[in-house]
Amino acid sequence: MTTLLQNALIINEGRSYTASLLIRDSLIAAIYEGEHSYPEALEREVDEVMDCSGLWLLPGCIDDQVHFREPGLTHKATIESESRAALAGGTTSFMEMPNTNPTTTTLEAWQWKMERAAESSWANYSFFFGGSNDNADELRRIDRRHTPGVKLFLGSSTGNMLVDDPKTLERIFGETDLVIAAHCEREEIIRANRQHYLDTVGAEGLDVRYHPLIRSEEACYRSSSEAVALATRLGSRLHILHISTARELSLFRSDLPLSEKRITAEACVHHLIFSDRDYEHLGNRIKWNPAVKRLEDREALRGAVASGLIDIVATDHAPHLLSEKEGNCLTAASGGPLTQHALVAMLDLAAEGLFSRELVVERMAHAPARLFDVDRRGFVREGYFADLVLVDPKRPTLVTPASILSKCGWSPFEGHSFGHSIAATFVNGCCAWRGGELSAERPEAHALTFNH
Repeated sequence: MTTLLQNALIINEGRSYTASLLIRDSLIAAIYEGEHSYPEALEREVDEVMDCSGLWLLPGCIDDQVHFREPGLTHKATIESESRAALAGGTTSFMEMPNTNPTTTTLEAWQWKMERAAESSWANYSFFFGGSNDNADELRRIDRRHTPGVKLFLGSSTGNMLVDDPKTLERIFGETDLVIAAHCEREEIIRANRQHYLDTVGAEGLDVRYHPLIRSEEACYRSSSEAVALATRLGSRLHILHISTARELSLFRSDLPLSEKRITAEACVHHLIFSDRDYEHLGNRIKWNPAVKRLEDREALRGAVASGLIDIVATDHAPHLLSEKEGNCLTAASGGPLTQHALVAMLDLAAEGLFSRELVVERMAHAPARLFDVDRRGFVREGYFADLVLVDPKRPTLVTPASILSKCGWSPFEGHSFGHSIAATFVNGCCAWRGGELSAERPEAHALTFNH
């Protein structure tokens, strides 16, 4: 199958330029810079010509943090349902987290996910291997070519995944040369805060506005700083997920290229969009761990994305049923769906002048590919896999319940209209999303390959 994408504005590697792009089978075969600059006979030789005038052509986003809930939690999401939502949002590759049921802390559990994704995923897939207090030996069995890294929860999580044994942490940080992706919140501080507010306010008064006070700035900073100190001492490759506070930014550097950094950071879309001022009208719909915090934190995170203190922007897509989001800040589930609207949300922030559209592509496609050394993805380059997104900058996206593809059936963005829309998404050369609809058949998604 050959497809000619004609006269798009390619946004890639810090440049924006008009070009046409030839897809042959699963790869980008040629890029013809300039308007109508391809050979005259090419239109007659290809299987399909798509006029992309007025559209932006981006590399597909690579999301380094999603929770697709399979196995064990499939009443709220599956690999199939959430990968379809991802494609509708311009994400063509994902790295899924291990806090499922059972947890992905054995090679057998990891292999099950790989096989399930091969059968059902609409996007390219990979799965983190989860660390625990008692599986350090199992980490030696990891399939390095197909595993992005080791995920550590340095705060409470599903199942036996809280890693708080100092000896285990020393061993994992000291022995693995894979990326250690860490959720950093200090559990003892959270417990003390929880008890304080139970004693002073009472459970009946603890609405979601207390969530960032319980899962506090101090809980985040203490855990993140300890992880950075340990990684610095042992020379580990540490990537701290979903930074949520201005204070944590002091732990990172912007004066080095990504290739030279041993300690990196990720911000998530909800921490860049929302603040504690939004709890009043959105309530538990924006309850995440780590918590959405102060407006000052949000503004600092936006600046860190622009400056390079934050290396990657991801989603922490973590769907729950709305019924599971009910209750006080101690009982309502933390997490929500984001993958379908992450890219258009970030492009809207760029349109506001917070950063350039080229930087959005850098943080959501190029940087994940570089940081995890993903083979031939994350860039618009000849010879790379044709994971591509066409964005319409003039057609808005109105978020309605009927338009939501995530199995949970809701979004914190319901009723909001984004200024951009995803016109088409290609996975390995196959157009899987176009004109607001998925293709009739599932595209041939690939397991991601890592060159570490």
